Amino acid sequence: MTHTLQCTPRRAVYAGSFDPPTNGHLWMIAEAAQLFDELIVAIGVNPDKKASYQVEERQAMLQAIVAPFANVRVDSFTNQFLVNYAHSVNAEFIIRGIRTATDYEYERAIRHINADLQPDIRTVFLMPPREIAEISSTFVKGLVGPDGWQRVLPRYVPPAVYDKIIADHADGGAS
Repeated sequence: MTHTLQCTPRRAVYAGSFDPPTNGHLWMIAEAAQLFDELIVAIGVNPDKKASYQVEERQAMLQAIVAPFANVRVDSFTNQFLVNYAHSVNAEFIIRGIRTATDYEYERAIRHINADLQPDIRTVFLMPPREIAEISSTFVKGLVGPDGWQRVLPRYVPPAVYDKIIADHADGGAS
């Protein structure tokens, strides 16, 4: 008697606003890409929130960042729960980053709500290393402007994001 083993790819979603993507996001993507067969980096769009970058700009920056990872693709979703989006793309896992105790408390509560909505989708928490734990998109945006910001910023964002911010600032863009 022969048994056929069917292996379904382990698919995960890592979502955020990525406004703009940071080295913290890149670390999360690199770690999750090693853990899963497929990773979807999804830009969550909330129509009620004002973003600094259009969805297409964030997608372009993310595409450049994920290019080295063959098992990663970029997508976006609008005005829906992340867990429902994950279900719609047949993902079994949601990846979330935990930087602080506050993040943990928030993510723990959301994880339980997600389990109520889609019990088959599991949440995986990753904790970034100390040297990038404080980096956020808001932090990065706050660095742009004061004298010398161009020298400081590369430490916190991938090169493609740095280039975009420099170009937008030179053109008088919103960032």
